[in-house]
Amino acid sequence: MNTVRTVSDTKRAFYNLHTRPVNSIYRRVVEELMVEMHLLAVNVDFRYDPIYALGVVTSYDRFMQGYRPDQDKPSIFNALCRSIESDPETYLRDAQQLLSVASRWSWDTVLLPEKSESVSELAPFRQALQDIAGRPKFKYSRLFAIGLFTVLETADADLVKDESQRVAALNQICQALNLPDDKVQKDLELYRSNLEKMVQVQAMMADVLVSDRKKREERAQAKAAGENSEVPKDEAASGS
Repeated sequence: MNTVRTVSDTKRAFYNLHTRPVNSIYRRVVEELMVEMHLLAVNVDFRYDPIYALGVVTSYDRFMQGYRPDQDKPSIFNALCRSIESDPETYLRDAQQLLSVASRWSWDTVLLPEKSESVSELAPFRQALQDIAGRPKFKYSRLFAIGLFTVLETADADLVKDESQRVAALNQICQALNLPDDKVQKDLELYRSNLEKMVQVQAMMADVLVSDRKKREERAQAKAAGENSEVPKDEAASGS
């Protein structure tokens, strides 16, 4: 009989895959993302798609900015994906392809099924969007909304800065894909607010690191100056 993996199973797998300690400032970010991905992975209505992949990759990259040691970030991401028995390379590849498309086409061409051009590179995303729009039990998630927002942001950075245009565009997308508009708007407002808070935390951490480095340098200089000012005992004896 197949048993559904638990959150504990996923956390155990993660810490077996990434054996170095996770920086305490970022541990909550990592574990919240891990739990969110786990709950989706075990949901019978959930289906992986490139927009969700982009949401995962973007959320991870932005909330983990400033993580130290920097070389641990790929290992943590790999462990997140593999802990839910997914392939991290698939997430990264699909996210990059969607970003590439979004950087060359308008947001409505990429995200509105009826406006998609007959271009081969858009075909996989058109198919995914049509599937999402036509699926009665599509499992919406915050990470999916972040993927949508990232496409918007990449295709038209000025649009997302203008509240009325951003809200109107998201409303149009939600109608086309049969998504809960209020939920999408609220999730993205919270996402943007949390990003701003994280930027502030990262700035504070950077200031602390600079201050600590300055103090260490001052102590080292004071110690060196003190050692240089001391008269060696043999020199003092010979002078008496």
